[in-house]
Amino acid sequence: MTIKLKPLNEQVIVITGASSGIGLVTARTAAAKGAKVMLVARSEDELGTIAQEINNAGGSADFIAADVSDAEALTRVAAETVKRFGRVDTWVNNAGVAIYGKLLDTPEEEHQQLFQTNYFGAVHGCRAAVPVLKEAGGALITVGSIASDIASPIMGVYSASKHAVRAYVQVLRIELKDMAPNISVSLVKPAGIDTPIGQHAANFAEGEAQIPPPVYDPQLVADAILDCAAHPRRDITVGGVGRAQVLFAEHFPALFEWLAPRKTENLTDKTKEQPKPSNLFKGVRAGEERSGEQHGRPFSVYTSAAKHRKATAAVLLGSGLLAATAVLFANGGKKKG
Repeated sequence: MTIKLKPLNEQVIVITGASSGIGLVTARTAAAKGAKVMLVARSEDELGTIAQEINNAGGSADFIAADVSDAEALTRVAAETVKRFGRVDTWVNNAGVAIYGKLLDTPEEEHQQLFQTNYFGAVHGCRAAVPVLKEAGGALITVGSIASDIASPIMGVYSASKHAVRAYVQVLRIELKDMAPNISVSLVKPAGIDTPIGQHAANFAEGEAQIPPPVYDPQLVADAILDCAAHPRRDITVGGVGRAQVLFAEHFPALFEWLAPRKTENLTDKTKEQPKPSNLFKGVRAGEERSGEQHGRPFSVYTSAAKHRKATAAVLLGSGLLAATAVLFANGGKKKG
């Protein structure tokens, strides 16, 4: 069965984690393209401001304050969206938090809380979305990470949660082929993206958490998400260097395991202190799309090519391979200056 999705300007889209970073950029972009958008996050005041800005600019948006770790809250989001806009055409599981620190240095409470948001938040979103999508069909999109495919020292708990999300999405896609074949299930896997995720993170390492390089602009992820909303797609990696790093780790695991700890110097800035509190247990410092500290690459040849089904494997791999090699073999991975 070929799944047919509506054009963006005819869609109602639910986006979790919509108060900052990728979710905020996606919401603004979707509304600018004519979609009706339901914003979901924990920061109610900031969501209200964002929704008003979108509406004032000629878009259509509403908001519901909800914590994705609460399954009943997301069920209410689905029901309220149908009540407000008449239906749901696309649901985007985007909410996520991060922890920086070695696995054995991470307190159990924080470890479990991250999984409540990153893994169970996606699970709850899928369970809320499927009943409202399966009647007319639509897109169920979950934002994973290249950390879904690769081990990430210092971000091990985050990486574990994203591995779990990938497995859940893959199995759900198989199960829905019989019970809801008109739902397109997509996994979007960003590389390092210039958002406030590092500044919002819980950090048990020395210095301020930084986004793993190379860093891309969040607009690339928003565009990939919205491409999946209009065109059925299993998965897409945002950032060719990130995809090449994954391939490197898969094909040269021993060498990757030797190199990876030497790259962790890039993950904290020891000249700065970590902002507090983190957003692990509640929303903080919402309303920002980007970190303000790093400048994301505005274009990815790999991701652009990956949106086109006729792109060859050689084109997709070659667009990122040289850059990935440079990143992996840089002098000890240390910052200069």
